[in-house]
Amino acid sequence: MRENTPPESPMTNELLDDEEDELIYVGDANEVLDAWEAEENDNDDDVEGEEDGSGSARTCDRDDAKLTFRKHTAPVFCGALHPTEDLAVTGGEDDKAYVWNIRTGEVQFEVTNHTDSVVAVGFSYDGVFVATADIAGCIQVFKVSQNYRKVWENNVGDLCWLRWHIGAHVLLAGCDSGEVYVWRVPAGDCKVLPGHCKTETAELTHDGKKLAVGYGNGQFKLWDLKTGMPVMEVDETVGHKANITTLSIDQENQLFITGAEDGSSFVMGPNGVLGMLTAPSAELLEAVLIDYPGFEIKVAATGTLQGKVTIWDVARQTKRVECADEDPTGITKMLWLKDFTVCAGTLDGLIKGWDIRSGAKRFTLDGHTNDIQDIVYDRQRNIILSTSEDCTAKIFEVPASQ
Repeated sequence: MRENTPPESPMTNELLDDEEDELIYVGDANEVLDAWEAEENDNDDDVEGEEDGSGSARTCDRDDAKLTFRKHTAPVFCGALHPTEDLAVTGGEDDKAYVWNIRTGEVQFEVTNHTDSVVAVGFSYDGVFVATADIAGCIQVFKVSQNYRKVWENNVGDLCWLRWHIGAHVLLAGCDSGEVYVWRVPAGDCKVLPGHCKTETAELTHDGKKLAVGYGNGQFKLWDLKTGMPVMEVDETVGHKANITTLSIDQENQLFITGAEDGSSFVMGPNGVLGMLTAPSAELLEAVLIDYPGFEIKVAATGTLQGKVTIWDVARQTKRVECADEDPTGITKMLWLKDFTVCAGTLDGLIKGWDIRSGAKRFTLDGHTNDIQDIVYDRQRNIILSTSEDCTAKIFEVPASQ
């Protein structure tokens, strides 16, 4: 399995109103970074998603999915849901991305000109644009309402992550070389947030004004998107000593929880580290969350590759409850759902949900036969999009709370 870690309040107009001289124009990023070496991976487009032997397949007891999308011919790494229409976009190791209808499974658009695994996809906050990106750094943007006409593309170095801004037609990408690019789309104006070490993960604050970034050397930076300057930095002398692979931001944009490859997890505030939830250990952290909306206290959740999901009291930095699981398997990604529920995709292809107040198991969704790579939640429709090593993507309805 490849180790790819792949998505609200509207932003103010400050970012869009920036003066032109505040931008660093880089044009085509190929002039800054070396072009990638394309990998040959020709797959038969007509073969619907059958297992290719990657990973370790399992047999499902049942299939709880409302719909299964089988067009991909290799593991599916990433997915996103359109904010208003019945559309999903998925990308995979077959060098393909598809936009498809989540009710019928019908393909609306196929992106065929990537030359490496598609590891990041997403719709803009208003659904006007859809972006796809491969691991070699080819990024493409299409306009949904114009029959998916390509409106912008760019090439960067080896890609780590890609995401849309939450309230503007602004696209952000982090590279293996450490740079973070911030583009206006489709104009192409660009800012570069410099870095010297791989940026594994990043999250926007909920007001859209700042970007929190975790780096491979354990460094954490909070960037102001308007000025292009860091407003907070935590280095490895006081923070993580290993690659930061996951992070989350509270609703007030004042607290940050980070998780690193060595299993450590820190709580940070505006002035730096406030405390540690977990120390370095064999329990490798894969996902963290903070601040369930509307809950009585500030809580955090951590999920490990050993299958342990823990709910924490952030103020006290103490364990509140461990989520019950009779057959724990590695966590790949976690989300907050409705009704005080935390949800996780797992390495055995299951999607599990727990009550954050008691730790009791709420549901297990079966259907995938291999590792879950990505899960995405639509709160309004109460559905989950999942992608898997089994070459499929699925749509699940979240079970009603008992």
